Amino acid sequence: MTETTLPDVEIPTPDDAAQDSGSGPRSLTAHVAITRAVVLVNPLSGSVGPRAAAEVEAILADYPCEAEVVELVGQTMDAQINTAIASSPDVLFVLAGDGTARAVASRAGPNGPLVAPLPGGTMNMLPKALYGTADWKVALRRALEHGAPQCVSGGSVEGQAFYCAGIFGSPALWAPAREAMRTGKLSLAWTYGRRALRRAFSGKIRVELDGGRARRSEALVLISPMISQAMDESVGLEAVAMNPVDAAQAFRLAAAALFSDWRQDPSVMTQPARRIRIRARSRIPAVLDGEPTLLPHDTTVTFIPKAFQALVPEPLPPEASGSGTAGDVV
Repeated sequence: MTETTLPDVEIPTPDDAAQDSGSGPRSLTAHVAITRAVVLVNPLSGSVGPRAAAEVEAILADYPCEAEVVELVGQTMDAQINTAIASSPDVLFVLAGDGTARAVASRAGPNGPLVAPLPGGTMNMLPKALYGTADWKVALRRALEHGAPQCVSGGSVEGQAFYCAGIFGSPALWAPAREAMRTGKLSLAWTYGRRALRRAFSGKIRVELDGGRARRSEALVLISPMISQAMDESVGLEAVAMNPVDAAQAFRLAAAALFSDWRQDPSVMTQPARRIRIRARSRIPAVLDGEPTLLPHDTTVTFIPKAFQALVPEPLPPEASGSGTAGDVV
């Protein structure tokens, strides 16, 4: 069976080829005033590296704005994020993993500074959805030169936010193993796989959408309006319940997050929901924007219409697409 991974979509612009040319001053976006920018860099994240902070400073030197680059450090990371937000920059760039990007966006909220999560992790679900590229240097320049404010909606569960997709149920147990396999870490993938088997999540989950009757399912995927190709307006999270042939098949479908092909099947139905209750006999494994977590056996997911303001290039990148098949749908 062919492995499905989140695709990289490159949107060429005239400036991309010169992104590291050092060709002199470059113009900032005309869509929003940027006089001060802060960039949070985690050099330990999946695709960042120890030279990233210096590379960011070199890029920002090409633009007529005040810039501060902050390297995030272990135990002080939360305090550094809070300080950066409190300093009220015009835009707060985040070059780190998916979890850090989510944390910054949720703390900034709809009234905080513009947030630009750059692809610095492994899955990079939110950055790819916003910028259409896995190259953080390209994303940084596109945001600086063509960015405009865009309100991003999402979901919240047990104090954790997600802005692309949440996966709930047995397929979520395999998230760490799948990601280790994707990055070539076979030994780590084996370790995670054995751990998933030991913690095997048995039984179906029960799902209630907006107070409706409970339905049983193997897995539930909640997709944000920004990602969903089934909704034209930000009216709720797209809810899809699946009964896949096996967990691997379900996770490949869900982790792609940018669905399209399987919606052509006449048996597939989707439904927007603003409040989703999920119940099981034991704690519920979940993956929120690529980050695995465990939730209480009775938990509620809430739709957030205006979660935060992102700095996104105009025109917006076209959505990438994945492929797969689905089973039963709520």
